[in-house]
Amino acid sequence: MFVSFEGIEASGKSTLLAAVEVALRAQGRNTLRTREPGGTPAGDAMRRVFLDPMFVLEPISEVLLVNASRAELVQRVITPALSAGVIVLCDRYVHSTLAYQGYGRGLPLSTVRMLCEAATGGLMPNITLLVDVSFQTSRRRIAARAHVEDRLELESSDFHDRVRRGFLQMSTLDSRIVVIDGEQSVDRVFEAAMQALGARLP
Repeated sequence: MFVSFEGIEASGKSTLLAAVEVALRAQGRNTLRTREPGGTPAGDAMRRVFLDPMFVLEPISEVLLVNASRAELVQRVITPALSAGVIVLCDRYVHSTLAYQGYGRGLPLSTVRMLCEAATGGLMPNITLLVDVSFQTSRRRIAARAHVEDRLELESSDFHDRVRRGFLQMSTLDSRIVVIDGEQSVDRVFEAAMQALGARLP
């Protein structure tokens, strides 16, 4: 089982992933938690470049960088884990690239999909949990964090609005994407996620 967690910045997807991991392990299930970009030594190095505000990257460079990291992650981590019967929980995956670099940056979706396909060999999640929050909620949560904003968090509200609309548009086209209202309490978000997973897990 391959599960991805998606959403705009500070949507709560990483918090949800951690809670789902604990719940699945309490059920006696074997899980592996990873993230994008990153998840491997090479991927983590690429992640630092990808998120560092000191770098000004072209949109196509972003796509190539994140997919280079993704290719390493799929080959070295995700595919072996799935072959061993492990439930893989991934913080971001292909839908993020489509949302951020396709809908957000304006790159042709066909180009983004082609590059993602090359990096993944066609491997897609069995289910994607999309935690949806407004840009206002996202900004409020980011402001409450005690850290320096990364390159994407510093983008304009228009950019993040396009990203959010991209995620929601994809959810209408792909039945594997389950939209969860991230404006709810943490407990309700978790309950909705576990209900969606329970319908699909063996």
